[in-house]
Amino acid sequence: MSKPINQAIEQTGKIILGKHTAIRQAISCLLAGGHLLIEDIPGVGKTTLAQALAQTMGLAYQRIQFTSDLLPGDIIGTSVYDRSEGSFRFHPGPIFSQMVLADEVNRATPKTQSALLEAMEEQQVTIDGETRALPEPFFVIATQNPVEHEGTYRLPEAQLDRFLFKIKIDYPNVEQEVSILQNAGTRAGKLEIDEVGAVVTADEIMEFQDLVHQVIVEPQLLHYIATIVDKTRAHSSLYLGASPRASLAILRASRAFAALEGRDFVTPEDIHEVVYPVLTHRIILSPEKEMEGVKPETVIRQIVDSVEVPR
Repeated sequence: MSKPINQAIEQTGKIILGKHTAIRQAISCLLAGGHLLIEDIPGVGKTTLAQALAQTMGLAYQRIQFTSDLLPGDIIGTSVYDRSEGSFRFHPGPIFSQMVLADEVNRATPKTQSALLEAMEEQQVTIDGETRALPEPFFVIATQNPVEHEGTYRLPEAQLDRFLFKIKIDYPNVEQEVSILQNAGTRAGKLEIDEVGAVVTADEIMEFQDLVHQVIVEPQLLHYIATIVDKTRAHSSLYLGASPRASLAILRASRAFAALEGRDFVTPEDIHEVVYPVLTHRIILSPEKEMEGVKPETVIRQIVDSVEVPR
């Protein structure tokens, strides 16, 4: 599995320069069967990352621009009356794709955001009392801007919990930005992403997802995961700790990271790789710590450091 996936990482890295960690996190999220939330400022490549992944992974791709006037039917589809047949015919929405980019997801109303809940959790949508299955594999990448809050609707905890990972891409360094400028100057109006081909197929991704489930996790590592999550529920800096769904998410994600490394077993290092993107959006700081400017990552680091690593 590691060879074609490494090729996909390499191909995507040609578009998203210097963001090896973010690319690996996104691909491991896909292989774990989860969904990805990217929270970062505009212009750092959130949308481009989704497009590049869809291209290299050979997945059918749809982008939904979330706005305040977007309706649930604009996402999942609607039934339209066909006069010639004298009956209603269902027209599927953009959610019926293998990779869906929910761009600026927090700009839509809670009613519209909720249209994603069933799709992300059960890989199906129910319309007019009829349940329709979504394509396989099914992967949602949502983006949001953490700085601009005017005209936005904060994602509820139930919605956030549907995302396996929450990650950032961050600014490029100076050398990477120079490379971006050089590439832009030599493109002659052509899109760089068009030159990236598929190195993996949708069927292969589903095979890889099955392999991820077979990765071995020793009992002491299961206890390690459970202990870390349990400590979030009693930490003095947190108003709300992580649920058992977080433990399951760490388990799934650590298996995917191990598989990326070509191993059929999980190590503590794999757990350390995934614990931050898994827990960051699943814990809530106490009001006092939030006012002090404490970051969730800082609290997670304290918890991880306080738990003995099994060997």
